[in-house]
Amino acid sequence: MKIIVIGSVAAGTSVAAKARRNDEKAEITLYHADYDISYSICGIPYFLGGEVDELETLTPRNAAWFKKRYNVDIHTRHEVINIDSDKKMITVKNLDTNEEKVDHYDTLVFANGAAPITPPIQGVDRQHVFHVRNIRNTAAIHSFIVSKKPKKVTIIGAGFIGLEMAEQLTHKGLEVTIIQRDHQIMPHLDQDIAFLVEEHIRENGVNLLLNEEATVITDNYVETKSGTVIDSDLVILATGVKPNTKLAQKIGVELGESGAIKVNAKMETNIPNIYAVGDVAESFSVITGKPIYRPLGSTANKMGRIAGDVITDGDLEHRGILGTGILRVFDLAVGYTGLSEKEAKKEGFDIEILHNIKPAKAAYLGGKEIVIKAIADRKTSRILGVQIVGAEGVDKRIDVFVTAISLKAKAKDLFHLDLAYAPPFSTTKDPVMYTGMALQNALDKKNKLITPQQLTARIENGEQFQIIDARATKQYEESKVDGAVNIPLAQLREEAKKLDPNIPTVTYCNKGVTGNAAQNVLINMGFKEVYNLSGGNKNYQSFKRSISTH
Repeated sequence: MKIIVIGSVAAGTSVAAKARRNDEKAEITLYHADYDISYSICGIPYFLGGEVDELETLTPRNAAWFKKRYNVDIHTRHEVINIDSDKKMITVKNLDTNEEKVDHYDTLVFANGAAPITPPIQGVDRQHVFHVRNIRNTAAIHSFIVSKKPKKVTIIGAGFIGLEMAEQLTHKGLEVTIIQRDHQIMPHLDQDIAFLVEEHIRENGVNLLLNEEATVITDNYVETKSGTVIDSDLVILATGVKPNTKLAQKIGVELGESGAIKVNAKMETNIPNIYAVGDVAESFSVITGKPIYRPLGSTANKMGRIAGDVITDGDLEHRGILGTGILRVFDLAVGYTGLSEKEAKKEGFDIEILHNIKPAKAAYLGGKEIVIKAIADRKTSRILGVQIVGAEGVDKRIDVFVTAISLKAKAKDLFHLDLAYAPPFSTTKDPVMYTGMALQNALDKKNKLITPQQLTARIENGEQFQIIDARATKQYEESKVDGAVNIPLAQLREEAKKLDPNIPTVTYCNKGVTGNAAQNVLINMGFKEVYNLSGGNKNYQSFKRSISTH
């Protein structure tokens, strides 16, 4: 059997490695148009910022290494320019010599990834404007920084790469401006969580412009659609990627809803003996079963391994993804998995929303707060999605939530997890466990939750609420929810007799725990409709700042 793979970064090399492990006799050939193979795209910002000393660290393997270890042939600077799927024949062009040759296959795999999107901006082709996608343009950026010593950089786009580049170039001493077309950074996050990150970015000296578009790039500045002029001697394009589907489309390979190649669970396309993996291929959501496109190295490796196994008579199948992501932005880690609030609503789920603010480890050992936003389905109690922001412990918790969601866990299951505990690592009731407990109480309608957004919308719609601040008077005087009256928890049982138990009531404290205790007092006293404010006053004040900013 002869296997030909088009592309040789994460997905393509994974196909080859797994196929060889299963079948020692197969002939495996990879054609790769670029110079470098199997490199870490995600590590590029950290080389440019100086955390990685040598660029070669990001390219630990070459064609000779793969030949020696796996007996596969990798041809760099060779582009597949034509495919005859009936004759199982490809035409390959040597990009260094312009010579063309014909090769034959039994099985063909598209692993040719995605290309960076170049926005239609006047001057985008200038020499100080760079994409951040491969080793060669990384070397070009590094050379430019060393030789030209730029002082001001404009980054167009506020996704993973844009934020990571902002962090790294700020650390390098450059003055950084980010231009983002959307009303928020990181479109996969909900706005309330994205806002926490936006504040942190600005606190670290980055000039963040939202709802803006770059229209002109000159040698000295970037001009936006609104007329804002930003001094810039370096411009980074971080405007996303699009799958390289042109070659596949020419032979009738079907594309999915996302515009990437449509595949089944075995990574097969609609054409027999042709597969697609990695950033060129579409995945599907573990939760909804619907198509999803999230080009990440982790997914690419997984897809490649599955295809390599299936091609050599294995039984692996793709189980879908949650769209999990994590990145570091200065002192914060930002993680997310599953559906966001806006995505869950769009899918028609009736959802419960919890904002859980807890220290990642014992407060007496300096534990720093993490903010967990969790979404659950009211009908099934299943966890649908989680977003977490914090200075520590985010990766640990997001991976627990990923596992739970993948195994279709319900909110109550989280409380019963036997998680590792010791004061340097966690709290006795880990934030994951508390999330499950509080969510389940809300799902059971014992302790209903209401978000600042929901409360504000209902009040603006004319509904009447009694809002009880259960904190100490000093805290109330410093900041409070609009329309709230201060009744400290210790006085609530007596003062509640003066309230109307038939009017919807909201209790809150700083972050939620005392507000929950106040809620229980009122419920036990016969109040008919009592909510605890999700995330307490801390979350409410963040919501108010978000409104004023956006």
